[in-house]
Amino acid sequence: MSEHILVVDDEESSREAITRALERSGYQVQGVSDPYHVLRILKEEPVSLIITDLKMPGLNGLELLRQTKEINPDISVIVLTGYGTIESAVEAMKIGAYDYLCKPININEMRVVVSKALERQKLVLENKALQQRLDEKYAFSKIIGTTEGMKKIFNQIQLIAPSRATVLITGESGTGKELIAEAIHQLSPRRDSSLIKLHCAALAPGVLESELFGHEKGSFTGALQRKPGRFEIADRGTLFLDEVSAIPLIIQVKLLRVLQEQEFERVGGNETIKVDVRLIAATNRDLTKMVADGNFREDLYYRLKVITINVPPLRERMEDIPFLVNSFIKEFNDLHNKNVEGITKETLKLMLSYPWPGNIRELKNCIESMVVMSRKSVLEAEELPPEIRNYKIAEEKLEIELGTSMAEIEKRVIKEILEKVEGKRKEAARMLQIPLRTLQRKIKQFGLREVGR
Repeated sequence: MSEHILVVDDEESSREAITRALERSGYQVQGVSDPYHVLRILKEEPVSLIITDLKMPGLNGLELLRQTKEINPDISVIVLTGYGTIESAVEAMKIGAYDYLCKPININEMRVVVSKALERQKLVLENKALQQRLDEKYAFSKIIGTTEGMKKIFNQIQLIAPSRATVLITGESGTGKELIAEAIHQLSPRRDSSLIKLHCAALAPGVLESELFGHEKGSFTGALQRKPGRFEIADRGTLFLDEVSAIPLIIQVKLLRVLQEQEFERVGGNETIKVDVRLIAATNRDLTKMVADGNFREDLYYRLKVITINVPPLRERMEDIPFLVNSFIKEFNDLHNKNVEGITKETLKLMLSYPWPGNIRELKNCIESMVVMSRKSVLEAEELPPEIRNYKIAEEKLEIELGTSMAEIEKRVIKEILEKVEGKRKEAARMLQIPLRTLQRKIKQFGLREVGR
């Protein structure tokens, strides 16, 4: 057996009797007379179990227990007590002792208690290791996911994080692309340097160029002093460009150069600045189409997509909704000082029937609103936003008379779906499983513009 047991007792005869008895059972046992020496051992080598007397000069058993738990709260501790100090043993149990034994020690009883304490220690360590693996696999940087699609993404993150390869993260708005970027950075060798973020769609072209590359004093009206850009600030770290599709073509040229040469000049400057930056980009648009339409440089596109991670929309990973809901409830309980314990089955059922066009962002905002406004310990269906509470997909059969043309059938189906989704064309296209362009053409063909606005 590899368990390391410390027996702590200032009485030599008692200490040696316990040590010999446990060694005969196959354990690795070390007798210690000085409790202060125990604290030094704990900081230098692994210990599975401590058996300590309560009454000792200098540092008594209760104080040794307290300090042991501060060093390693997972270690099991058994206290030894005389009949006159049972109250102290009970206090030790409250502090965190696994069990107590009364002197004189019954060796058989002690072996049973020690065996159970070591079994408990093994379970604690196994659970801790399992939780660590689960955290790495299923909850990178606050990402929650158990579906096959998300497991694939977690595996991708683990594989690519140690490299310096450029990553392109694609997916609809609200799917958590920024969290993927954070996970890659946190698992990379650059974790101790900065992760710098920039939302490209939120800035005018002139401002965007300055934000990316910085500018010199006097390079334009209002440039009162030199300002470093995001590439400069992110040196030796990671730069995350969200909505990279919004970068104008003229700035795309400069971005391509930085990716190829790892150098640039500030706006209005001549000094060439060299940097070591890993770039992660994200977009909710189809860059291949933008390349075909001439709105995005092909060479930059291929430079960005060295590795591509496609984040699935929430409607394709509905199994994750219960886990996401529980996580958000806990988060917003802490943030808003609330005490919501969970969600009713009816409420969860309604959530699982809703397509979540705004993805995880929409779900998170929904839960925050419900937690803030709830007066009860559980979230109920009546607290859901109206668009979720009232959302229902038609289940009734479509009755068709003989002789009805296919065009008329198609028109009726499209009209009914549009009415159900309150004219939201993207959602209707998803339900009909046809491209949005096809749906728009059909709406025009059948004169359904008023329904499908």
